[in-house]
Amino acid sequence: MTTRFERQLEELHVQMITMGSLCEKVITLSAQAIRGKDCAKEVFEVDKEIDAKEREIETLCMRLLLHQQPVAGDLREISAALRMISDMERIGDQAADIADLSRFIDKNMDQIPDQIEKMVGMAVHMVTESVDSFVKADLDLCRKVIDDDDRVDQAFNEIKEELANQMYKNMDVKVGLDLLMAAKYMERIGDHAVNIAEWVEYSITGVHRNNEHQLGGN
Repeated sequence: MTTRFERQLEELHVQMITMGSLCEKVITLSAQAIRGKDCAKEVFEVDKEIDAKEREIETLCMRLLLHQQPVAGDLREISAALRMISDMERIGDQAADIADLSRFIDKNMDQIPDQIEKMVGMAVHMVTESVDSFVKADLDLCRKVIDDDDRVDQAFNEIKEELANQMYKNMDVKVGLDLLMAAKYMERIGDHAVNIAEWVEYSITGVHRNNEHQLGGN
């Protein structure tokens, strides 16, 4: 028979999966926005859903901490969840930033580097696997996410080089800079996925590595 604490912990897992799914959705929508689809408003709406889900999970975590008095392993898991949702909330913010940029990019879709699509796929995959690793307590999976960030960084560097070449030839400089900023936001989303994975690693091992990916306000 499951205890109340176990049921609430299961609820936490469900809510984390839900928030992760919203992050996957908002990343994909933001990429569609810069490809010309009229979905920026939907991006902003999903970002608000992510904000609301963050508050809901915070409340659940505080309830678990204050009323259930979890032991060390469970305490780490709950503490990690609180850190993870902060990064997931920032993923929503940066997807919204990309959607903002889409107003200036969508008329120049033929100039969007294919590598941005590649970055989107990698970022979504990293977010999915980082949340899955938390729910499954899968140390190998969360470490895979951390390693995968190198591929996102490489894609970003390739985009920078391609955009620099295009601006040198005939691309409008403002369009090029907007595209570069969109790619930078996508790279930051990858960094947030790494942050999430590192907190999963902490929840399992009790050790949090020094994180060069830690970001400031955004």
